[in-house]
Amino acid sequence: MNRVIVVGGGLAGVRAAEALRSKGYEGALTLVSAERHMPYDRPPLSKAVLAGDSDDTTVDADWDALRCELLLGERATGLRLDGPGRGGTVASTAGDLPFDGLVIATGAEPVTLPGDGRQHVLRTIDDSRDLRGRLTEGARIVIVGAGWIGAEVATTAAKKGCAVTVVEAADTPLAVALGQEIGALTIPWYAEAGVELRTGVKVAAVEHGGLALAGPGGGERIDADEVVVGIGVRPALGWLDGSGLLLERGVVTDASFRTVMDDEAGTVRPDVVAVGDCAAWWSDRYGRRLLVEHWDTALNAPDTAAAALLGQDAVYDAAPYFWSEQFGRMVQYAGNHARSERLVHRGDPSGRKWAIAWLTGDRLDAILTVDRPRDLVQARRVIAAGTPVDPEAIADPDVAVRQAVRG
Repeated sequence: MNRVIVVGGGLAGVRAAEALRSKGYEGALTLVSAERHMPYDRPPLSKAVLAGDSDDTTVDADWDALRCELLLGERATGLRLDGPGRGGTVASTAGDLPFDGLVIATGAEPVTLPGDGRQHVLRTIDDSRDLRGRLTEGARIVIVGAGWIGAEVATTAAKKGCAVTVVEAADTPLAVALGQEIGALTIPWYAEAGVELRTGVKVAAVEHGGLALAGPGGGERIDADEVVVGIGVRPALGWLDGSGLLLERGVVTDASFRTVMDDEAGTVRPDVVAVGDCAAWWSDRYGRRLLVEHWDTALNAPDTAAAALLGQDAVYDAAPYFWSEQFGRMVQYAGNHARSERLVHRGDPSGRKWAIAWLTGDRLDAILTVDRPRDLVQARRVIAAGTPVDPEAIADPDVAVRQAVRG
C-alpha cells in the first residue's frame, strides 16, 4: 500500500492518520477536510466554546511527524472504485485523488427544519462562534429538540440571561436516547434553570422571527430572536452515491470497519474502511449493526480501522459510551439497553446524584449516571467483561458497582 486518502477532518480522521503511522505505514498520506480550520474536537462546541470560555479546540496532532498532506477547505464529491482490493479514486474539489487505501470519516450533517427563517445548528466551530454572539441577555432563544445538544445549548443560553424555550416533539426530553420513563426524570432540570420546556409539540416551519407549530388547529406561533435546531444528524454520505458501497443509515462495515459492497455476495472491500459518525459497524457484542455518533467511538475505533486497512487482524467491539454536561450536572451513559429486560433505580432521581441500570437476567447491559462518575467507571468495566451482577446489590446506591459483581 503506497497511497492512503483519509476523507474527513474530524477526530476520527485524525486518529486514523495517527494509527496508520503508529502501525508502520510509510507511504503517502493525505487528509481531505471540507472545513478550512485545522482539525478540532466537537464536544466543546456546545459547552466551552458556546459559553465563551474557550475558542480553540484544535486536536493535538504532530502533523510534521505524521507526514500527512492536509487539503483543508476541500470537499470529496465522488468515489470510483477499481477492482476488489485495487483502490480507486476520490473525486474532490482539489481534483482527482487516486488511492490504494481509503478511510471514510466524513461524519454527519445536522437535520434541519423546513421554512425560510434563520435557523442555527451546532456542528462546526463557526456555528458555535456565530451562535455565541447572539446569546445576549434578554434574547428570546427557542431551541427545537430536547436531546443532548438541545439541553446543552439551553444550559448555556440560560446562564447568559436569555429567555429560553425548548420545544420537543416527544412527550419527554431524551425520549429517543433513553426512553420516556427516564427522560421524564430530567424535566425538573429545565424549570430549575429557568427554561420553559414544551413537550409533545411539533414544528411546521421556521419562519422569520420564530416558529410555526403544527397541530390540528394550526397557526400557533412562538416568537424568537434566534432559533436553534437540535433534532439529530444524518451520516454525510452524498458523495458516495453511485460508488457501489452498501449504504444503510451509514456506510455498512464489518466488525473491523472494512466496507461492504452493494452486491449479492456482500463483498468486503479490505482497501476501504469507514469509521466515526458515518460508519454502521457490525457488533458481535450486540449482534447487529451500530451507528454510534459519539466522541469516544471516534477516538478509539480508528485504531481498529487502520489495522484492518493494513491487513492486520483487528475487531472493534467496545460498549458505547458518551456524556453530556447539562443544567449543572454531568450525565454519563455506557452500554446499550435497546434489548434489556428491565431497569433498576440506583438512588433517588429527585436528588442530585443517582443512576439507572439496565439488566437482562444478571447481566448489566447499560448504565446512566448523574453526578456519579465512580459508578460509571466501574460499570464500564463490568459491561465490557460481561461479568454477572447481583440485581439487588446493583440497585443499592451505597454498594459500589464493583462490589455488586457475583463471584
